[in-house]
Amino acid sequence: MRKKKVPSMTYLPGMLIMLYITSCAPAYVPNVINTPLCSNPGEFQASVNGGLAGFDPQISYALTDNIAIMLNGSFASRTSDSTDNFHKHQFVEMGLGYYQKFGTSGRFETYGGAGFGQLRAEYDNELWMTRSNVNSRRFFIQPAIGVSTDFFDGGLAARFVYLYLIQESKSNTGVFVEPAITAKVGPKHVKAVFQIGLSIPVNSGSLEFNYQPFLFSVGLQTTLGRRYE
Repeated sequence: MRKKKVPSMTYLPGMLIMLYITSCAPAYVPNVINTPLCSNPGEFQASVNGGLAGFDPQISYALTDNIAIMLNGSFASRTSDSTDNFHKHQFVEMGLGYYQKFGTSGRFETYGGAGFGQLRAEYDNELWMTRSNVNSRRFFIQPAIGVSTDFFDGGLAARFVYLYLIQESKSNTGVFVEPAITAKVGPKHVKAVFQIGLSIPVNSGSLEFNYQPFLFSVGLQTTLGRRYE
């Protein structure tokens, strides 16, 4: 879990993503942030997302007028045809949340939960080699605010993360703030989902592992049981 500094934010985002992914083995890869923005009890949402984190399925269900649950996963298995470089991870988390409507389309929600996973990766080139083989435990609190209509759901979320990583006999913790913008566009029951965000370490001076600093994904979501006004 050798630490490598994150490239400067002054570079173009696309160059940053390609450089970071191909030059280090991140021990922490943030998954897609689930922002259901529920409207009523009995509402069920299920989505599949693909992006920097890999394949991220998500479900959520509103239990009451204000209480909802979520289950999220993240899975990836990437190998290189020309080198021995690879990245594999599995991660699952659950959350319980409070949601509230304001006005006709306004929504506020806050979720808290925990998850666990495993990650293995190796990136080699002529200058350096980095490896990760870690087990992770993560706890999060995730407030979000947005709007929900017939054709558009969207909003701003901020996930606050406490991360505990274990590799062999060593361990390290990280605290991250992960703001993200999510847009869901389409008819009532099926929408295309887009998300972009950042993973920002609060305790960067004490981190002893690499991490992926960007969130980006596209996906498809189905919604059942929502009452439209």
